[in-house]
Amino acid sequence: MASTLTRPTASSTVAEGPSLHAYDVGLLIVRVVLGLTIAAHGAQKLFGWFGGGGLEGTGQFFTMSGYPSGETMAAIAGLSETLGGLGLVLGLLTPLAGAAVLGTMINALAVKWGGGFFAPQGVEYEVLLIAGAAGLALTGPGRIAADRFLPGLRAHRLGHGVAAVVLAGLVLLIRN
Repeated sequence: MASTLTRPTASSTVAEGPSLHAYDVGLLIVRVVLGLTIAAHGAQKLFGWFGGGGLEGTGQFFTMSGYPSGETMAAIAGLSETLGGLGLVLGLLTPLAGAAVLGTMINALAVKWGGGFFAPQGVEYEVLLIAGAAGLALTGPGRIAADRFLPGLRAHRLGHGVAAVVLAGLVLLIRN
């Protein structure tokens, strides 16, 4: 008699079933592309890489956009993007990484608001990044992720994602 405990089923948890699903690969692709894109933007702010302004230039932009302490805010945004992006790439603390990206991009949306929807002056890029970060925070990283090895995050909980999205929304209070 075959044991149902050794056979993966549709309701198997991450620890039980060894096989990957298409959505695990799909989530990996979304995480890597979104995470590297955001991490590169963070490197622009922090180090001036990839044609960025570094802390000084980005700080001046933040000051002109109405943020207090422009260089400090540039450092916070740069660290949030770099660490959040790398966290998404690795699938490490995914809800928190998604919240870091989401909070930063909500602020970017607020700065660019009023230029229409379509690029180059519009907000379509920011909206796509917001949707991707929120989606990853809510769904989790899939099974090809470092979170799989963390006991508390082995099985993604909707509560983690909702808490991350709420945390990111609170970032708007910094700007206002």
